[in-house]
Amino acid sequence: MTSPFPDWIEPMAATLTHERFTDPAWIFERKFDGIRLLAFKNGADLRLLSRNRLPQNLPAIAESIAALPVSSLVLDGEVTWAGTSYHVFDVMWLNDRDVTVEPLEARLALLRNLPLREPLARVEPLTDESPWERAWREGWEGIIAKRLGSRYEHGRSRHWLKMKCEVTQELVVGGFTDPEGRRVGLGALLVGYFENDQLVFAGRVGTGFDRQLLLDLRVRLDALAIPAPPFTKGIGLPRVGAHWVRPEIVVQVAFTEWTVHGKLRHPRLLGIRVDKSARDVARERP
Repeated sequence: MTSPFPDWIEPMAATLTHERFTDPAWIFERKFDGIRLLAFKNGADLRLLSRNRLPQNLPAIAESIAALPVSSLVLDGEVTWAGTSYHVFDVMWLNDRDVTVEPLEARLALLRNLPLREPLARVEPLTDESPWERAWREGWEGIIAKRLGSRYEHGRSRHWLKMKCEVTQELVVGGFTDPEGRRVGLGALLVGYFENDQLVFAGRVGTGFDRQLLLDLRVRLDALAIPAPPFTKGIGLPRVGAHWVRPEIVVQVAFTEWTVHGKLRHPRLLGIRVDKSARDVARERP
């Protein structure tokens, strides 16, 4: 019996852990650094959606998915920041059938049978004895551990665990500082995260930009200008040369650690998030 094709499927999310283990009951995959993307194909209709249901315009990826010889399909994966590859790691719907109820290994078998071609790439389980050591050595963001036999759950689950090599965190932009010297656009982003209804200041992010991004961000931020800081908690807010904005833009930041005062140490910008709402950004803790 077939089921009606879904308008949306809530994606499964991994739980952060500091554990490092190997276990035959788990598989391990590379954690890609980018934007979560769900692909919905139903006949000739094709939709690419971020995890907060925003449509994504990725023509090459859309063309490759449209060419797959299936009547209907929902894929889950990650688009790398440059937007050149869609790393597919799960399938939730195939040929008029909901396969989220199937165990992980059955879903992966279905995925292996799909003739993916560039820019689609299937994420293969790692065979390394210590997968996180390879991740450190090759500069990956981290490793995802997935429990065999588990169904595709909707929302955060402990059947998927993420082990990060470099600490990364989604943060909300609440302001920026003036550029200095030959810098254009802005000096640094002033970022934070929500703790209940309070926006907590987490520090400045001043590296990871190119010239065009600095200019583009300045235009977007000027359109969100407000007269007073949106941050309601935290220390160290700049008082001179700072501009405040409505906390709507979400960025992905890499850094070495949190300081004892709750600030980012050595942060750098990885990219702008289009797949997450600002109000959903909280400090991620294991």
